[in-house]
Amino acid sequence: MDFKPLFEPKTMAVVGVSLTNERHPANVIFNKIFLRYPVEVFPVNPRGGTLQGEKVYKRISEIPRGIDLAVIAVRADYVADILTDCIQSGVKGAVLISGGFAEIGRQDLQDRIVAIAREARFPFIGPNCLGIYSPSHVDTFFLPSERMVRPGPGNIALISQSGGVLVDQMVKFANEGVGLSLGVSIGNKALIRELDLLAYLAGDPKTEVIAFYVEGFKKYEGRKFVLAAKTCPKPVVVLKAGKSAAGSRAASSHTASLAGDYAVFSAALSQHGIVEAKNEFELLSFCEALGCYKTAIEGRVGIITGSGGHGVLAVDFCAAHGISAPKLSAAACRKFKQQLSPSIREIAALTNPIDLTGSAIDDDFVTAANILSSDPNIECIIILLLPYSPGITSDVGARLSQIHRKSGKPVVAYVPHLEKYRMLIEGFEFNRVPVSPSIEGAVLMVEAMRRCRPC
Repeated sequence: MDFKPLFEPKTMAVVGVSLTNERHPANVIFNKIFLRYPVEVFPVNPRGGTLQGEKVYKRISEIPRGIDLAVIAVRADYVADILTDCIQSGVKGAVLISGGFAEIGRQDLQDRIVAIAREARFPFIGPNCLGIYSPSHVDTFFLPSERMVRPGPGNIALISQSGGVLVDQMVKFANEGVGLSLGVSIGNKALIRELDLLAYLAGDPKTEVIAFYVEGFKKYEGRKFVLAAKTCPKPVVVLKAGKSAAGSRAASSHTASLAGDYAVFSAALSQHGIVEAKNEFELLSFCEALGCYKTAIEGRVGIITGSGGHGVLAVDFCAAHGISAPKLSAAACRKFKQQLSPSIREIAALTNPIDLTGSAIDDDFVTAANILSSDPNIECIIILLLPYSPGITSDVGARLSQIHRKSGKPVVAYVPHLEKYRMLIEGFEFNRVPVSPSIEGAVLMVEAMRRCRPC
């Protein structure tokens, strides 16, 4: 099956628009595409008429253009006939927004549309989903544009059984400046499933990290997924829901999935170097880090801070994840000391974590980062910056990023995410150095590199 017309359509039909209810999901989708996306869009309703001054077609087969993507938002009972019309009309793929299939016990309806599509090799996403967000190309979510927060184009693909989880993660990604190559809500995943999208995204040049929110698999499918992710040349991150008995029941009623044995699945992910995120916070940190760095590390870090408390917290978080902070040698400390500003030379703690104190200036952070970048016992540098310190300027992020660019050693940073500090943060981000708004988030970025073993 060719998935490209799904994710980069040039023409689109929205089936199920209402002539009386502007808030109908199909109308929201039609209006959004009509006004904001470079896609030629056609409304469809059996009654015909006009919508936004455009002719409403009674059937897809009446549209005088070839259609790449059909978005279908009608009652479940009508979907099979509309799919057949799509196939006979040469439509190249569909998103089935409609619910009312296996998730409410109508497995027969779901089986019927799968049989129709499979026979014609016709790809569709859903049913019971929000569908596709492909930056700069298309957005099939039935959420009003003014309420949506969308990440810009990026290198991370996020596949989710839940539309709500996907939208929520998109808000968080956007808030931290992390871009998406693709976001797909697969809902009941009746035809196109995680394995299909993993195979497609492994070859997608815009995608460098593939992340999944999974509620469950079919019998034996979890094993196939793990084996496929293991051989994927790109980092794969998985957030699994339905871990508890109650969560498993909730997953079944949400998308009719079998949550399976979580402990076995989790152990298999770890064994094969696939990164499991325990929660949404980890998912974001892991994706952000792996979007910048692909090299696996064992977990030996150097920590630079201007606050002793931040250093202690970072070491605690590191220890909780099995990450070590090796001490610098006495000789290295003596050499290091002579390169610092006179005002902090006698008060800075120079082992690891390196506490430069609140009197440090940009040059001291750059000196410390240079020392750590040349230490073969340090694999990664965590920089904890307090931008309100008087000696810190907005240029320090860009200056510290240059050390990563020259040495190749991964650098992650913690900076409070306030608009006032945006220039400092962008100094890191423009140079592809990930920045977390929390100390624990910065440590999790290191943990992502420790867990990931891409082939």
